[in-house]
Amino acid sequence: MEALSTTKLSSKGQVVIPEEVRDRLGLKPGSQFVVMGSGDTVVLKMILPPSPEEFGKMLTRVHREARKAGVKKVDVAAAIKKVRSSR
Repeated sequence: MEALSTTKLSSKGQVVIPEEVRDRLGLKPGSQFVVMGSGDTVVLKMILPPSPEEFGKMLTRVHREARKAGVKKVDVAAAIKKVRSSR
């Protein structure tokens, strides 16, 4: 069952997520969210890091696409060097 509660917006623009919701979702201080607003609706979506399996799959896809595009390790190193030197 979903947790349902109410909360208020503070004068500083802060919203308290009720304890029962935080507990149910396992939210901890420092948890990050994407905030989406449309009409009279505000949605908070947790930002979660990928699991090691998901990360491995993403990395495999990136390597495959880089090979298809002809990107080589030296190209990546050169791009990193260029960005770092422009700071």
